[in-house]
Amino acid sequence: MNETELYKELGILTKNKERWEESVPYVASLLSHKSVKIQAKALWLIGEMGLSYPQSVKDTVPVIASFLDSNVSLLRERAVNALGRIGRGDYHLIEQYWSILFRFANDEDAKVRLSFIWASENIATNTPDTYEGYMSVYAELLHDVDDKVRMEAPEIFRVLGKRRPEFVQPFLEKLQHISETDENRVVRIHCLGAIKAATSK
Repeated sequence: MNETELYKELGILTKNKERWEESVPYVASLLSHKSVKIQAKALWLIGEMGLSYPQSVKDTVPVIASFLDSNVSLLRERAVNALGRIGRGDYHLIEQYWSILFRFANDEDAKVRLSFIWASENIATNTPDTYEGYMSVYAELLHDVDDKVRMEAPEIFRVLGKRRPEFVQPFLEKLQHISETDENRVVRIHCLGAIKAATSK
């Protein structure tokens, strides 16, 4: 099967969720494929599978984590995202890699920084307490040069504002300021959403 056919097959499998659990070993085997495109697709899919069936991907987590050191930004991006999805399903499966994820807040590629925020939101949904003392990392991302990163950064404050408003309280003034001054409309709206989430209890 060539790359195009294999990519198409993975696309079909993505939609065929009842086959996910039984297909984990096959998708995991594609992480060693020579094609970056196939590896990236497999990383994304194994992350989605891991959210639904975390125990099924348990043995694959170290392989996923090995891509955190990749020189290819797409593979770093997908690995960070996959660990976030699996961590939402079962935090303990990715716990040993959790602190490593924070280095991607400063990744040279904006898509990797964005993926770091998404991964954090996923993990924080069910394991919010781990983020106490780490909010300043996300506060820095509120000023990122990339619009998409700045648009997403307030969302971790919203996710945690609902669950642990005390984590967000020290940053309300900053969020308010950005909601009034950022040139990007979505950033302003998302900052207001974060403030509302943290103050509506």
